[in-house]
Amino acid sequence: MKKIDCKISDAEWIVMKVLWEEAPLTAAKIIEALSSNKEWSPKTIHSLISRLVKKGVLGVNKETPQYEFYPLVDKRDVILEETRSFIQKVYDGSLQLMLANFIKDEKISEKEIEELQRLLDKK
Repeated sequence: MKKIDCKISDAEWIVMKVLWEEAPLTAAKIIEALSSNKEWSPKTIHSLISRLVKKGVLGVNKETPQYEFYPLVDKRDVILEETRSFIQKVYDGSLQLMLANFIKDEKISEKEIEELQRLLDKK
C-alpha cells in the first residue's frame, strides 16, 4: 500500500472504514453498508467514493460488470498520519504535551495506566 499524501474528510473516513473492513466492494455494497447508520443519499456516497478515487486512496477495478473499489492506503498508515497531523496542529508537535494534557484531564483506569506504562517501558 502507498503512503497517503492528502487529507481524508470525516465523511470520507466513514467510507474508508467500510472498505478497510471488507474489500473490494461495489458502490451498491458500500451504499448498503452505510445506509443503516447514515442519512446520506446514494448520490452523496457516490460523490465521496469519486473524491477518494481522485485523491488516490481508493482504487477501482473496471474489469468487473460493476466497478469494485478497494483501498490503496493502509488503515494503520492513515491513522498514524492523522495522529501526527493532529499533534502538530494542536500541540505544536509535542507528544509529551498532548499526553500530559490527556492524562491530567481524563479519567484513566488502572488497567489503562498499566497498559500505557507497559508501552512506555517497551519503547
